[in-house]
Amino acid sequence: MPTLNKIGTALSRSHHTFAPDPALRALRVALTVFFAVDGFLFAGWVVRIPAIKAQVGASAGQLGLALLGVSVGAIATMVLTGRLCRVFGNERVTVVTAAMLAVSVALPPRTHSALALGLVLLFFGASYGGLNVAMNSVAVDLVAALRRPVMSSFHAAYSMGGLLGAGIGGLLASHLSPATHLMLLTPIGLLTVLFAGRVLVAHPLSHGGGRGAAAREGSAGAGAGAGAGAGAGVGAGAGAEAEAGTGAEAGAGAGVDPERTTLAPDGTAPAGKALAGTAPAGKRGTAGHRTTLLVAVFGLIAGCSAYGEGALAEWGALHIQQDLHNGPGIAAAGYACVTSAMTIGRLTGAALITRLGQSRALVFGGLTACGGMLLGALAPFTALVMVGFALTGLGLANLFPTAIARAGALTGPSGVAAASTLGYGGMLLGPPAIGFLTDAVGLPTALTTVSALAAVAAVIAWSVRHTSPPRSA
Repeated sequence: MPTLNKIGTALSRSHHTFAPDPALRALRVALTVFFAVDGFLFAGWVVRIPAIKAQVGASAGQLGLALLGVSVGAIATMVLTGRLCRVFGNERVTVVTAAMLAVSVALPPRTHSALALGLVLLFFGASYGGLNVAMNSVAVDLVAALRRPVMSSFHAAYSMGGLLGAGIGGLLASHLSPATHLMLLTPIGLLTVLFAGRVLVAHPLSHGGGRGAAAREGSAGAGAGAGAGAGAGVGAGAGAEAEAGTGAEAGAGAGVDPERTTLAPDGTAPAGKALAGTAPAGKRGTAGHRTTLLVAVFGLIAGCSAYGEGALAEWGALHIQQDLHNGPGIAAAGYACVTSAMTIGRLTGAALITRLGQSRALVFGGLTACGGMLLGALAPFTALVMVGFALTGLGLANLFPTAIARAGALTGPSGVAAASTLGYGGMLLGPPAIGFLTDAVGLPTALTTVSALAAVAAVIAWSVRHTSPPRSA
């Protein structure tokens, strides 16, 4: 258990003098690679959707039904993955589901009917959904151990992987068939998972039977403590919020103040400091209900944001190619605009949240995405559509990772799983919904629903701006 002892020692240090353990740095690099591979593989599939649609001869509605396979597979797996993480450990589940995703990405172009495509996408969606719950659970434990607001950096890696995948896909679109292109992604994904997975499994923050060891040794109680709160959007070093209520948001979890509550080297609370889980049963029950409600609220914000990500990923390229009459390379560039803007937004996310406060940053992001998607959906010129797509990506960039981090800080892997189910449910149910709406009102109008839900996310974030996690003591 040398790695866990090092992590426990690291967590016991004051955040003013905190220096990451080498094992934690290695874990951060490995986990960043997993996020990047996830985005890379998913983007490879996304940019070939127009060609695969033509290959199987599907209408917009039939494609929407086929894409429902991704949704069903992912959501069903997300519900199960939280339990698997508790039994086998977040890291092992991350490695297995990433390998499954690398294999399944090669299957969609080998189908020749919408029904077969939908069945194959069940497996693809199950792999994608399981990986996202598992690696976000690892990320929640890691930000707790690092005590730094680095969650957005992991999602930035996902966006960078997506940017790379979209760029390569655009370059190869006119030279390789979708089957050849996506088949090449499988060995790339498997080799990357092999090397990064060895690091992840060698230094586990979690093991079967509970949350990460880092959270158990250095965090407060059953949900999230000072360490988890540090990573849940703002961080202990950036806890001075400008708006009312965000100070409580910065100290995530069960209302424990990370600046005033310290832990003994063995991870126990000092005398006189009541942590989460020590309250009377009645108060714990009330706090539990409120915590569940907060997780659902964060999941709803993530779902509104992810709906836009899914819609742009699977219909944005088709909008540019079909409605604006561009080639596949230009269509892939449209998705690259989204991913590059999201990368920039997530790399600067911690600084933005520190400057504006968590709630203001979420509202600003939602409104930016709302305006950008209206431009991207309705503008008659390709250049303006690209600008609109970029603004949408910039606005959506930090909504999802912040919401997932907050849910994970409250209840650990189960919170990540619950919020991810709502969040990725929006991402994965969005494309089928856009398909059905396209048959009824046309793709440009259907894409305006992204604007509507981005505005809803902004309203929700504003309405809970004074809400802090419940205190259980």
